[in-house]
Amino acid sequence: MSVKLITYDLNREATRPPIVADIKKYDGWACLSESSYAVSTSESPTQIYNNLKQHLDDNDQLYVINLRRPYCGRGSKEVNEWLESNLTD
Repeated sequence: MSVKLITYDLNREATRPPIVADIKKYDGWACLSESSYAVSTSESPTQIYNNLKQHLDDNDQLYVINLRRPYCGRGSKEVNEWLESNLTD
């Protein structure tokens, strides 16, 4: 499995709960910020995008990017530990 970064900007806040619920269906995930998640999955970025695009309007943004080491950042202890144990070189 690899880790993907899912980041989005939804212009209608009513659609946020459904997209978050679908992101949290992945076996492993960490919330990096209000609209950015790291997920551990064998799915490709295209597969993830296709699963989530149903929540988008024409003026929304969604990106799915492969996430690997090295990385740098600041966040909660739980997120840092999740990244350390899930990211590969």
